Amino acid sequence: MIDLVKSYDGNLNVVDGLNMHIEKGELVVLIGKSGSGKSTTLRMINRLIKITDGNILIDGKSIKEQNPIELRRKIGYVIQKVGLMPHMTVGQNIELIPQLEGWSESDRKKRAKELLELVDLPAKEYYHRYPSELSGGQQQRIGVARALAVNPEIILMDEPFSALDPITRDQLQQEILKLQDELHKTIVFVTHDMDEALKIADRIAVLKDGEIIQYDTPEEILKNPINDYVREFVGNDRLWQSPEFLYAKDIMKTNVALISQKRSPAQAIEIMKSKDSYVGYIVDTESKPPRKFLGEVALKQLQKGGDHNQKMSKIMDSDVSFVYEHTNMMEVLNIMQNQNYKRVPVLNRDHCVVGYISRSSILNVITDVMPDVDYEDTVPSSEEV
Repeated sequence: MIDLVKSYDGNLNVVDGLNMHIEKGELVVLIGKSGSGKSTTLRMINRLIKITDGNILIDGKSIKEQNPIELRRKIGYVIQKVGLMPHMTVGQNIELIPQLEGWSESDRKKRAKELLELVDLPAKEYYHRYPSELSGGQQQRIGVARALAVNPEIILMDEPFSALDPITRDQLQQEILKLQDELHKTIVFVTHDMDEALKIADRIAVLKDGEIIQYDTPEEILKNPINDYVREFVGNDRLWQSPEFLYAKDIMKTNVALISQKRSPAQAIEIMKSKDSYVGYIVDTESKPPRKFLGEVALKQLQKGGDHNQKMSKIMDSDVSFVYEHTNMMEVLNIMQNQNYKRVPVLNRDHCVVGYISRSSILNVITDVMPDVDYEDTVPSSEEV
């Protein structure tokens, strides 16, 4: 982006001389308060909004010299409200751009099914469904799959997760990181949430009044905010302003009781006792990779007795909140408070269990990193059993 300007009335510049270079394969976040110009900047990239002055170059070529329809088909676009066609199935929604590009029916279907697997929505189950049959998080996954349909090098994402609940939002943020690890797309992502920006970005551009105030890595913005505006936007009370970020992987305990879905209650009890744990995490030992998380079971529940021949897959609680390795500590704390959890499993990007976080482990970290904090007001006071 070179001296980029957008004005709707010829007087006030919504975007005012913005300059930015984005490397191929980077995930760059545009962040700022309402009216800062972040969404306007994003929409000029695919010419949904006309540039007033300046230029945008993609691979050295000006977008002004390209047909806007053809340009948009080569750039994936994900928005907050998804925009799925309600009268079309999930498969047909994903296949829409490939169809416009002249792909054969067999190639379209093959690509749609590949993408459904990629966003963890099995094609056998979801290909023929309609958008109204999906949750908000599932619809956003379809939106991401549709954006990837013709394998574009650039993807634009305009506050795609802002309307979702915190747990679903965290899951989709981790999904984007996983996809980015696999696909290495150039992603420009708009958000007003600094937590989200810090979690997913390679670099963050903080915008104010149509100008970039600071453009740097998350670590640098946290440690060295350029002025009071950025400092206020980041927030002075973040735990990350210690020498390193604090993520779930930094807090978790790894002596976790992993139990196959095929185990009996007696076997599960012995596994939990060997790990000195009152909770066992049920995993799919046949998944690839193995240990994909399915649910949990409590030791007390098994000790009450019941059908000794039942397998864990029938007994477990599958409606369990979890966090990922790179979920930040404050989000872990919020999830545990909101759900009144004594402990929560930690998963990697392959959805495999790698550890757990308890209230006591959070207390230990808080007292180490922030010794002056009144942690009795920070973490629920009830004891672990």
